[in-house]
Amino acid sequence: MKKIILLFIFASLMAGCSKSFLDRGPKDALSPLTFWKSKKDADLALTGIYSGFEGGNNLLYKDCGSDNSYNNFPWEGWRPIGDGTVSPSNPGNSYFDYSTIIRCNEFLESAKNIPINNLNEYLAQVRFIRAYQYYTLTTNYGDVPLVTEVFPSPEASKVPRDPKEKVQSFIETELKAIIPMLPASYSSAEFGKATKGAAQALLARFYLYYGKYAEALATAKSITGYSLFPSYEGLFNIENEQNPEIILSVQQTPDLYSMDFTPFLPNSVGGWSSVVPTQSLVDAYEIADGTTITEAEALCNYNTSNPYVNRDPRLRATVIYPGALFFGANTYSSIVAGNEDYYNKADNASKTGYNYRKYMGSFDDNTSYWNMGSDIYIFRYAEVLLTIAEAKTELGQIDDELYNGIDAVRQRAGMPKTDRIKYNNQSKLRELVRRERRVEFAGEGLRRDDIIRWKLASSVMNGQLTGVKKGAVLGTTYGNGDYNVNLSLDGNVIENRTFAEKNQLLPIPQSALDKNAKLTQNIGY
Repeated sequence: MKKIILLFIFASLMAGCSKSFLDRGPKDALSPLTFWKSKKDADLALTGIYSGFEGGNNLLYKDCGSDNSYNNFPWEGWRPIGDGTVSPSNPGNSYFDYSTIIRCNEFLESAKNIPINNLNEYLAQVRFIRAYQYYTLTTNYGDVPLVTEVFPSPEASKVPRDPKEKVQSFIETELKAIIPMLPASYSSAEFGKATKGAAQALLARFYLYYGKYAEALATAKSITGYSLFPSYEGLFNIENEQNPEIILSVQQTPDLYSMDFTPFLPNSVGGWSSVVPTQSLVDAYEIADGTTITEAEALCNYNTSNPYVNRDPRLRATVIYPGALFFGANTYSSIVAGNEDYYNKADNASKTGYNYRKYMGSFDDNTSYWNMGSDIYIFRYAEVLLTIAEAKTELGQIDDELYNGIDAVRQRAGMPKTDRIKYNNQSKLRELVRRERRVEFAGEGLRRDDIIRWKLASSVMNGQLTGVKKGAVLGTTYGNGDYNVNLSLDGNVIENRTFAEKNQLLPIPQSALDKNAKLTQNIGY
């Protein structure tokens, strides 16, 4: 699809300064008589729709609303969501935006009259994007206006919220309808378009979120044609972005629709440390033998002063921790006072003493990391396998299929198979599956939705958010060339977080309420 992204600028202009449906009238809508005349018109409009339906930055920032990540700068919109201070007047990174849905509705209304041989495929792609948008809206806000038509006037666009059950029913019906209409794959040049697998993956995620485990299991098992990439660390390198594990990704192109990794990199290489891992996330990774750090410490197999040795390889592939080598020969020394990456050395130093490595593992000092074409993944096959495992766990179907799915994900990363004696019942398997989802998808934007649907947010999002302990980077090395460390002092407390019942949903922004008197606010805000 990167080839058609070259049409992005023109398509964006045609789409106009799209705003919320609450303040958009027909004057900036695409006119069926003046625009919709040919397949080329439909291609331009479709490219514009794809450009706005999901963003790489959004996916990488989203974990800041969970116990996985911390957002260093409040003006970027994720600090208030993470610390629980979000409000109608300070909604943080708001998802309450109908601009892409408006474009979808206009496309569906206008393109149906254009002579295109595969018109149903075009329409199905747009319906997928619209369903994705509504999934995002209803999981974050509950009741939302369900808009499926082009409004004749600005006044007509001022509609009330529909019950979330109606929106959920719409999402499910739409996805079921379009799955047979979408192709299994596209050519490499069109990689990134919605496929049958993408619609199935969204439907499986939808069912999992709402606890419909039988439906989630059946849908996940129907997804075929994908496989795990052999290397977890290599999976996120730009040269491997089109591989059999990727079901759908956000397409990025240098100089045009590029991905800027500056917000995620350490201060010492010019990064901003906007999004950084928490100590809680680092502690979630198992020891290489499959024990948790709590279990390993009781067995004298885990050194709290030198905690990064012999850990799940996904920790090193995901996080830059003290003593780690990055960008070639650079040593990350965030625990050393005076170092460029020391937490209080500069505003752009990570406040937790950690930075993310995922997607950036192959960077070096010569990388133009502010102008990258790295695709950011939305759905990948590992999620399908863990969805099968979770659904079967919740249904009490403890069998080889469940274990084999978890083991495939673990062994790909270099971890041992599941200890079936230890994890032999629903409670223990639930613990394992949830930990696997956390470490497998860390920094990919799934964690907040997971802790909310599991009803864990109130326990993991209340209290102190901490960073790494202070200490020293030693001169001796261990695996991968990373250096040993000696952590001996207290950890750094970053902030105190709260998560009340109201925080299960985000507030409707006051700006939206001001424009539409028919909207109501979520309870508690």
